[in-house]
Amino acid sequence: MSDFDSDSLSENEWEENGDLAWNEFDWEVYLREQDSAIHRYLGYYESLAPGPERIDLVADKMGWDRTDGEEPEDRENPEKVLFSDEIYTLQKNPVFIATKALFLSLRRSWELQAAVPGRIPQALAIGFLSALNGCEEQAVMAIHALDFGDYAMAICLFKRALAALNDCFASIGSEAADGAAAVCEVRGEMRHRMFDLREIWLRVISDCREDTERQTDDES
Repeated sequence: MSDFDSDSLSENEWEENGDLAWNEFDWEVYLREQDSAIHRYLGYYESLAPGPERIDLVADKMGWDRTDGEEPEDRENPEKVLFSDEIYTLQKNPVFIATKALFLSLRRSWELQAAVPGRIPQALAIGFLSALNGCEEQAVMAIHALDFGDYAMAICLFKRALAALNDCFASIGSEAADGAAAVCEVRGEMRHRMFDLREIWLRVISDCREDTERQTDDES
């Protein structure tokens, strides 16, 4: 089961909305709505205990694995959903939302500790944030490739993101991190989030491989 199935993403939805004419205000409202989806995902995520079903439970709360006749929880307040059905952009991609939410959480946890002088060695504080930013950049590029239907490229970029994620694991598991009490306070929960990021990306990679194999079979 995968709530991040590549077949259920854009499907050229942008082209179907070619006649939609929005001004800057419309787009700003739309983007704010998509930003709120990231925070909503994170709120659901943080309300649940760590475990193998955590990302699936959050996906259900977000309404990503519902049938066409069912609605996500936020639909109970239609005033909060202004443009969500009007147009598709990358910001509505479930993989993008989950990825951005978990990176936001990781960055917040780290910056909260690193902001206090002396709590985390400077080299470690900067090194981890650098690795985290590089990891997020690769992941977002992978999601772009996914949205364009270039599944082979998406796989390569997700693999790069996974390699960068391993650097993040190594950074908070280093001797310097072991000697910093502030890191030890947040390391466990940060690892849970990184493991969930990895699980999401591995699921998408698996879906992409199935799609590329299917395309190859169709061409032969």
